[in-house]
Amino acid sequence: MPKPSVSELKEICRQVRRDIIVMTNKAGSGHPGGSLSAVEIMVALYFAIMKSDPANPAWPERDYFILSKGHACPVVYAALAEKGYFPKQELWTLRKFGSILQGHPHRLKTPGIEASTGSLGQGLSISSGIALALKKDRKPNRVFCLTGDGEQNEGQIWEAGMTAAHYVLDNLTAICDRNYLMIDGNTENVMALDPLDDKWRAFGWHVIEVADGNDIEQMVTALEHAKRIAKKPTMIIANTIKGKGVSFMENQAGWHGLAPNDEQTKVALAELGFTE
Repeated sequence: MPKPSVSELKEICRQVRRDIIVMTNKAGSGHPGGSLSAVEIMVALYFAIMKSDPANPAWPERDYFILSKGHACPVVYAALAEKGYFPKQELWTLRKFGSILQGHPHRLKTPGIEASTGSLGQGLSISSGIALALKKDRKPNRVFCLTGDGEQNEGQIWEAGMTAAHYVLDNLTAICDRNYLMIDGNTENVMALDPLDDKWRAFGWHVIEVADGNDIEQMVTALEHAKRIAKKPTMIIANTIKGKGVSFMENQAGWHGLAPNDEQTKVALAELGFTE
């Protein structure tokens, strides 16, 4: 199947943003801010980069995706539904009792989810373990892991970073959703991270910085670049905007874990070009 064009990828991003807004509104809870910032990252992965088969989520030749910042699962659920892993109607059951879509990813409930995550810092360790196992088995599959920038405060992230470099896991690409905001405010006020690129280089990783991580072309180019890197794992630092696409959510830490009410949902959908 041919890869979607840039215009088609942009339209998928618009649909994914709509679904994030609607599902968190219907749930009355969730994390829209960090989901909206990661839309282009997820769409680039699932629609332009990763090998996957929605009809067979356990396809042995698939690439693996791990969401380390598990609270941002609405963006993953929306991408999986758009890709065809499950009917889109399931999105409206987010966080409801008995739903296949829990408030954090659940490997045993949701088709396409590779690991149950949510305790911050663990996803990159899981990804490193999968990448190492694939290396040991001489398999060509690749592993992709999305981390938050606030999550970089977790010591386990850096333990995983050392592990991946030590074992030369060049089949592993991590992406940091660098929106500069976490639940308590600006990352540089809570626990300064910059120069984040130099830190990852010092840990033995190849680093790619994306000036605008909400530009689908830039994200696809960066991820394609990462696939060509040998002898090192790759960290992509994607500079994004928290709440991207909805004016009153953009760059507002308060929207980290707050669902839009009905009126806010109408405004957000109108901004995205939807009537409902």
